[in-house]
Amino acid sequence: MAIVPDTKNWTWVLDETCNDCGYDGPATEFREVPRLVRENAAAWPGVLAAADAAVRPDDRTWSALEYGAHVRDVFRVFDERLALMLREEAPAFANWDQDATAVADRYSEQQPAAVAAELVAVAEVVAARFEAVADEQLGRTGLRSDGSAFTVESLARYFVHDPVHHLHDVRR
Repeated sequence: MAIVPDTKNWTWVLDETCNDCGYDGPATEFREVPRLVRENAAAWPGVLAAADAAVRPDDRTWSALEYGAHVRDVFRVFDERLALMLREEAPAFANWDQDATAVADRYSEQQPAAVAAELVAVAEVVAARFEAVADEQLGRTGLRSDGSAFTVESLARYFVHDPVHHLHDVRR
């Protein structure tokens, strides 16, 4: 079953509350992001331990396993992006096609327990990296391949919506 790729530009979550998951981007403070990442990661092992974690609820929706693998990779990608922003002046991020990655890496065939462990581990890495950002680094910039510009501060608020939203998706 092929999933229709998500082509939405989700940067609006920086200015509005997500009506689906309740994430309030404008009210989220940068220093809250590490806690939000850790809390989110702590919920995934239970989700992925469910007997039906690898079962898609319908032909248009990823399974909890696929969402978990995606969230794990979101943590990895944004850790890399943040490191790049802190190391270089206004870097351009390589494009990441999340849907192609899901197919190429066979998210649906991965082991739920392994995905859970990897997700928790990389969540701690990215949470610690955000936690270590000095106040004077919050304005450093980076550019997504579609031209969207981020500061370290806005990248954090944008990024954390993704795992929050997907945890909501699997709990519906």
